[in-house]
Amino acid sequence: MKNMGLSRLVLVDPKEFPSPDASARASGADDILQQAQVVATLEQALTGCNLVLGTSARDRRLPWPLVNPRDGAAVVLQHLQVDDAAEVALVFGREHAGLTNDELHQCHYHVHIPSCDEFSSLNLAAAVQVLVYELRMAWLQASEQPLCMEAVERTGLLGSAPATHDAMELFYAHLQRTLIDIEFLDPEKPRHLMTRLRRLFGRNQLSKSEVNILRGILTETQKAARGELQQRRSEHD
Repeated sequence: MKNMGLSRLVLVDPKEFPSPDASARASGADDILQQAQVVATLEQALTGCNLVLGTSARDRRLPWPLVNPRDGAAVVLQHLQVDDAAEVALVFGREHAGLTNDELHQCHYHVHIPSCDEFSSLNLAAAVQVLVYELRMAWLQASEQPLCMEAVERTGLLGSAPATHDAMELFYAHLQRTLIDIEFLDPEKPRHLMTRLRRLFGRNQLSKSEVNILRGILTETQKAARGELQQRRSEHD
């Protein structure tokens, strides 16, 4: 919880609390445990909550909205954008059995982590980490804070699929012709220029729209180069 910026913990009828084992494992997050609220029932824990998401380890065939952790985080952010003072609860069940059907009925959404069918069970700590990570990522994006993988994010924002291999090869051929036209590249002495440019553009994983933009620039560059060449010839004549 503390890793992902959450601080409010509510424990429903814990077998042991305070727990020396929990304190020993907190590793610097002792304040989360010290501030934890202990209640007798889930109904008490959810008092005042406007949105409740409960984790479900398996499909119980209940007629309830079912989302994965990423979509669940989006639901939370959308809810908070309407009312930033709303109380939102993420409900996790017991380590050995999860939430009962009656407990899941108290939730607006059920969150299911799409793990491998052959080995689908996650321990409680892992399930919590998956959900709070997705929630933090959604919050960072909504608040326009920097994320890792800026190049991937930028490509996604352009709304375009990655360029295909053949499209990139046509681009490289166009780029080479243009560099020759403007006399930046000597085909007799290439000096590995095209190899270096391939590495440069390859690292950026260009999208289709980006390749189209670059080829448009190359076309206009070629036109300008031909116009300059014609002007030189006319002045020489």
